[in-house]
Amino acid sequence: MKADDPWWRLERHEARRPLLLARNRIRSGLRRWFEDRDFLEADPPGLQVSPGNEAHLHAFATMLDREDGTSVPRYLHTSPEFALKKLLAAGERRLFSMGHVWRNREGGPLHSAEFTMLEWYRASEGYEVLMQDCADLVSLAARAAGAKVLRWRTSECDPFAPPERIDLAEAVARHAGIDLMATIRPDGTTDADALRGAMRQAGLSVAADDSWSDMLSRILVAKVEPHLGHGRMTILDRYPLAEAALARPAPDDPRLAERFELYACGVELANGFGELTDPHIQRARFEAEMEEKHRVYGERYPLDEAFLDALIDMPEASGIALGFDRLVLLATGAPRIDMVQWAPGD
Repeated sequence: MKADDPWWRLERHEARRPLLLARNRIRSGLRRWFEDRDFLEADPPGLQVSPGNEAHLHAFATMLDREDGTSVPRYLHTSPEFALKKLLAAGERRLFSMGHVWRNREGGPLHSAEFTMLEWYRASEGYEVLMQDCADLVSLAARAAGAKVLRWRTSECDPFAPPERIDLAEAVARHAGIDLMATIRPDGTTDADALRGAMRQAGLSVAADDSWSDMLSRILVAKVEPHLGHGRMTILDRYPLAEAALARPAPDDPRLAERFELYACGVELANGFGELTDPHIQRARFEAEMEEKHRVYGERYPLDEAFLDALIDMPEASGIALGFDRLVLLATGAPRIDMVQWAPGD
């Protein structure tokens, strides 16, 4: 078997098949877990008016030809979030979806342009509940795969140990030696010059035109994320409000948001929120994200006006998206994400 053989060659498929069977067991176990807790499975459409409005997410675009002869732009969604939140507005209380999403400009051992996302929502429940959900689901996945540890390259993580929970600012101070909160004003706006100076003092490279968000991303990738989720999972909690366009502010500090990410073996697995339901604030955040997208990439995506209208009727809720393929990869110890996808993209 050659390393560059297509995935459908008999020998290569035989090598992948045990991982794919584990994937199916994990998927079945997750579905049972949600059904046992009175979640309804939704099947949202992939084709949307807007693919999402985060500056650094890139979508696949197409044109929809209508019966009247006109054509309108549509996008493959980067997340089922807008459709699921509309269902919350329609009166559903607990929802989950496990289906394909699409993100352009992504590829590599941990990334795929088309992948499976597990997303779920709890109406009238705090976002801390999602943290326990994550711990339960990761443990379930490990059992379904027959794994005692999660594994990525040389790192191992105990899927049955309670996760460590740490504020993002504390993690930045611990691993990068930077006081992040000193670069955030009382109203939640950010001071790029202050962070640029702190980065230079810490010996980190920085460009003159880097935004505050650019610099924080560089700190996280270079100094923080490599330390997360080793031995046991890490919940990186309370992101700055400027980095949480879809999350509500933390009740005790308007500079921070109810947002967390779950890491295992240094790999990001999930991104959770206490959901923002104010349509006026959400519109302003989306517009700011699209201004940044236009500044960096020269393009912008439309806003889903129906989604913004639905927020008026949406109850308080918490929601989270988890990369299902990555979960399977860690539970099986696979070396690349395409090893755990039934028919990886050519």
